[in-house]
Amino acid sequence: MTQLATDEPTTTPETASAPSPLQRFLHAREASTLLALVLLFVVGTVVAPGFVGADNFLSVGQQISQLGIMAVGVTFVIINAEIDLSVGSVYALGAVSCGLLITEGLAWPLAALGGVAAGAVAGFLNGAMTVGFGIPSFIVTLGTLSLYRGVALLLSDGAPISLSSDQPGVAEFNLLGQGELFGLFPMQLVIFALIAVLGMVVLSRSRYGFNSYAVGGSAEAARLCGINAGHVKIAAFTISGTLAGLSGVLGLSFLSYVQGVTGTGMELTVISAVIIGGAALFGGSGTMLGTVIGVAFIGVLQNILNLRGISSFWQTVATGAVIILAVAADTWMRKRSGKR
Repeated sequence: MTQLATDEPTTTPETASAPSPLQRFLHAREASTLLALVLLFVVGTVVAPGFVGADNFLSVGQQISQLGIMAVGVTFVIINAEIDLSVGSVYALGAVSCGLLITEGLAWPLAALGGVAAGAVAGFLNGAMTVGFGIPSFIVTLGTLSLYRGVALLLSDGAPISLSSDQPGVAEFNLLGQGELFGLFPMQLVIFALIAVLGMVVLSRSRYGFNSYAVGGSAEAARLCGINAGHVKIAAFTISGTLAGLSGVLGLSFLSYVQGVTGTGMELTVISAVIIGGAALFGGSGTMLGTVIGVAFIGVLQNILNLRGISSFWQTVATGAVIILAVAADTWMRKRSGKR
């Protein structure tokens, strides 16, 4: 039997051409946010005097560092299909704990460690209550948002805590928040960069990162694959609390001042940055690079509005509008991918 020849080439998975780096980038979740950030830079260059300059950019980097550190932790929580509304209160708890320990005469490294530990315990309790009692994390962290805030106020007796450079070790402690590496890069920005890189490695290269995506995609399917979803989620909340506590310690180091109401409302800005960076509220997707871009976007937007002298009230309106647009764009992209 004679086989008829054909001029049409046969396409197989092996012979199909792989997508180019540009195509992979354009289909990445971070692409739209990065393009929006570039556009925002162009707008800032045109409308905001003094926007373009190394000093201003480094100032923006320092301003977003504490927000960025907290956003790294919240990214793990959201990828696990949970939410953490308590990070602003944990920020205050970590700062107040550290401040009290320093005023009691404890060496500043141990005091800083105490503030971070307070955040870690708070995060662990969030995860333990969510997993152990089966209560939605929205409800748990909504409650601990007030609970941890109350603890911070009780510890400080409602009074502000001020550190003086005359106190032993305070001058060295302040270098964490006020110092500069090589006399150029703010230490807070350096710490944020190191934590962001570590977060990227853990999320994209470690077994825990793989398990987080699996649990966020389907906790039941992850369980059937032998993954302990409860342990993964508790670890995510603990990471979030630890980094919120660290951010609070850096905030105290920068200002040498803290009170129980410090950090009020920060949780909304942190969650906004993660969402703008492309993480899905339903879990299972998102990247640390996207979070960093989201944090930078919020920082640049606020910087432009500040340089233009626009009221902080309008800045809140602008941030809210950006969140809605980001979620709407993510929903549209998901529907489009589903149709494909």
